[in-house]
Amino acid sequence: MSATPANATPLHDLDQWEDFLEGRYKEGKSETEFRQYDAEAQPGVAEFYRLNHQFQTVDYVLGKEKEYFGLTRGKKTVWEAAEFLNTLVDDSDPDTDLTQIEHLLQTSEAMRRDGQPRWMVLVGFIHDLGKCLCLYGEPQWGVVGDTFPVGCAWSDQIVFPEYFAANPDRLVAKYQTKYGIYEPNCGLENVHMSFGHDGYIAEVMKPYLPDEALYMLRFHSFYAWHRHGAYTHLMNKKDEAMLEWVRKFNPYDLYSKGHTKPNMKELKPYYDDLFAEFLPEKLDW
Repeated sequence: MSATPANATPLHDLDQWEDFLEGRYKEGKSETEFRQYDAEAQPGVAEFYRLNHQFQTVDYVLGKEKEYFGLTRGKKTVWEAAEFLNTLVDDSDPDTDLTQIEHLLQTSEAMRRDGQPRWMVLVGFIHDLGKCLCLYGEPQWGVVGDTFPVGCAWSDQIVFPEYFAANPDRLVAKYQTKYGIYEPNCGLENVHMSFGHDGYIAEVMKPYLPDEALYMLRFHSFYAWHRHGAYTHLMNKKDEAMLEWVRKFNPYDLYSKGHTKPNMKELKPYYDDLFAEFLPEKLDW
């Protein structure tokens, strides 16, 4: 296996992946149109997924879980974590002058306007904070992208499945079976997902939020599952119940971003109270 290209940055910025997602799942598009869009994706996105599918191996995932899931990178408040994430904003991007915090507020405020539970509004604000992995030096393809189980056969419902041909795990017979290293209906909580911001923020929030929230955080990029119905053979009864909540979250993640700046001065007291209701002042990261 060749060395992992740690600094590979085929995307102009991480929002390019989210724009690609929104295009793929635009309301009213057929499955055929989804696939057509994938095949004609801009070169940066295609290259991003080529790297993602090549290097997200079982060994890579287990190594990153060991490195990050112990939460040994210090303590931050939610606001401090969001300000840290703000440094990801690309000043050269002419399309937006919104900060990462303002993008997070757009998602959470859309949920609040619709009367969603307070814990779900909180999820809307925090769900992308795990993208700070980029600021720890992780490559784009190890931070964002559609997530998928490792250690078992890849579903053809994963975007750009042809790129798995370069993944070394294709040579491990056990990993190429339907169940792989797992048991039937073992539950998605017991599955090792490709590493990224989803799993990381779920670990940070695990002690504090209900299961519905943790499923939204951990699986919101698992499109092969919650959009295309793949991997049902690994699901248990809890996954079936939680799927409804992940699907409820998804439209806010895809379609709530706009160009109008949220009023931080007006909104901050509400979010101060919201954070204090569910979380300690400082979290382990």
